[in-house]
Amino acid sequence: MSYSYSFTRTPSGRLLIKLPEEVALFSDFIELIATEERADEFISIVDQVMNGTHDEFEILFNAPTVVIKPDVTSVSLADILDNPPPEQYMETEEFRKLILVWKEKLPIRFINEDEEH
Repeated sequence: MSYSYSFTRTPSGRLLIKLPEEVALFSDFIELIATEERADEFISIVDQVMNGTHDEFEILFNAPTVVIKPDVTSVSLADILDNPPPEQYMETEEFRKLILVWKEKLPIRFINEDEEH
């Protein structure tokens, strides 16, 4: 994995993924993935772009827009903000890896770690 990441929780206990500043907008997209099925759908799309089935694929998911190309994926908030931050870019393979990391954490996304389960 080229990018470091860590996990934090909101005061209400929701899991967040923290990424380096230069790719932090990707966390806005990844954190919206709430089910393993949705994660699998996005991984499948990434795979289809990487293997040439699609030249590129744009996903507008709630707020962030991700444009997946074979080598590089971009994320933008331009569709929802009047003065958005600049687009950020990440290698598509790294984007895929982060979705897989997030998928593994989905079962504990809303678990309060202070409570006994």
